[in-house]
Amino acid sequence: MKALGIEGTAWSLSVAVVDENDVIVMESDPYIPKEGGIHPREASQHHSERIGELIRRVFAKVNPEEIDVIAFSQGPGMGPCLRVVATVARVLALKLNKPLVGVNHCLAHVEVGRWKTGAKNPVTLYVSGGNSQVIARRGNRYRVFGETLDIGIGNALDKLARHMGLKHPGGPKIEQLAKDGRNYYELPYVVKGMDFSFSGLVTAAQRLYDSGVSKEDVAFSFQETAFAMLTEVTERALAYLDLDEVLLVGGVGANSRLQEMLRIMCEDRGAKFYAPPKYLMGDNGAMIAYTGLLMFKHGHVTPIEESYAKPDFRIESVEVNWQ
Repeated sequence: MKALGIEGTAWSLSVAVVDENDVIVMESDPYIPKEGGIHPREASQHHSERIGELIRRVFAKVNPEEIDVIAFSQGPGMGPCLRVVATVARVLALKLNKPLVGVNHCLAHVEVGRWKTGAKNPVTLYVSGGNSQVIARRGNRYRVFGETLDIGIGNALDKLARHMGLKHPGGPKIEQLAKDGRNYYELPYVVKGMDFSFSGLVTAAQRLYDSGVSKEDVAFSFQETAFAMLTEVTERALAYLDLDEVLLVGGVGANSRLQEMLRIMCEDRGAKFYAPPKYLMGDNGAMIAYTGLLMFKHGHVTPIEESYAKPDFRIESVEVNWQ
């Protein structure tokens, strides 16, 4: 079976076709703002202008008649962007007479990670621009055992990068700067039970930079503090749930320092650490296609009248009847 997936929850726009074994084709065209952060209206305009070309490129490599199901990112995400994706998915499903599956974006990150790493029942650290969550399956649903109380770690990295004059996306630029950092400056470490907060950390790091501390040392200090917070909560969930696997997913998961800290923690606890290939870390159509295919094979279909955008779509609301 083959599924076509469309991802467009925020700045990434991607269309892919997968089968049960691998990614067959994926075409992506991200929205990059000229300055500042992501503006939902401009991002949705970009998606509406470019998505037709991405679909044409995919269908040049895969016969549309071979597609068994159309999947799309239904949420969470930016409302205007989600509506573009949902509209295009509905049109394709009706035109090709194929079933439609609305996919939870967070769930897709977890499932594509499990698919490509072989992780069975991990504690998942999901870190991206808009989301930072510690997730694990209990019963027939994934549960969030810890999450950010304000902004996602990716958003935090972007805010700090913009303050230092760096363009979007800021995460990779902060990572490069941090590799040359030599001095650690203490910053607010905010873990509250199983949750964490980044807004105060960002403000403190911005003030540190304004005081004359080098970009490299600010980036190094920020990463060490933020990633230690994430690692601590992940370790606590691992112990509480008595599990022995950790899966890292989401765009910020591509950061080599975060991977290193989690790997060390897992080695100390006798747990296995997993991370999918880098091209599947950030938002992508393949994760939507694969999760849509998985859901369809287990009886999930989204009626057209229920295929509306869900900007606040929580992973806990999806019944998981596979695994």
